[in-house]
Amino acid sequence: MRRADRLFLLIHALRGRRHAITAQQLAQTLEVSLRTVYRDVADLQRSGVPIEGEAGVGYLLRKGADIPPLMFNPDELEALVVGTRFVRAFGGERLGRAATAALLKIEAVLPPELRARSARTRIFAPQLDNRIEASGLIDALHAAVSEQRVLRLRYRDGEARASEREIEPLCLTFWGGSWTLGAWCRLRADFRSFRPDRIDGYAATGERFAESRERGLDAYLRSVGGQGLEPA
Repeated sequence: MRRADRLFLLIHALRGRRHAITAQQLAQTLEVSLRTVYRDVADLQRSGVPIEGEAGVGYLLRKGADIPPLMFNPDELEALVVGTRFVRAFGGERLGRAATAALLKIEAVLPPELRARSARTRIFAPQLDNRIEASGLIDALHAAVSEQRVLRLRYRDGEARASEREIEPLCLTFWGGSWTLGAWCRLRADFRSFRPDRIDGYAATGERFAESRERGLDAYLRSVGGQGLEPA
């Protein structure tokens, strides 16, 4: 995390609080050391940010220094909380951390009654260690999609037949119980949808691809629109 982003998140973690938050809590939230929290708070105080408190006691923003609350109604806020829980459970580790940080920023500037509402929502998405999301595979595939990196896969189809594929990954789709990876398959010379739970191994080839009109995301979406998903 860039230092500027960390300082921004630290300030948001302090906003709207009636009681001090400890350096230990801040360190856990930001995933940094206590020493880093102490240094960042001291730097912000020297730069004029009205943070009160001290090490061993906790910190909060001086009363009156807060910004106006975000204007969410209760249903909008509950939708954000539930969405965050689903991203943390199913979106992979990287997006899960980002969702947690985003919700922290939102809750930090809410009035107390809405913050309490966000804690009461009863729609949950448990994070289970045996899910494919916990393996790091979704993060790796997401990175390959974002960076347009060609992947080499060892893949099993629905009848457990193994094959080696080189693919140009275009998107990830979550179906409420399983993921699919939309890609251009060089072996089949066509679009295919791969199930991550059938990937036995993968590696980046070192090659990057450029999307084209015929082999890009828009073309893939047109190919599967209304027709279901072509087996890999």
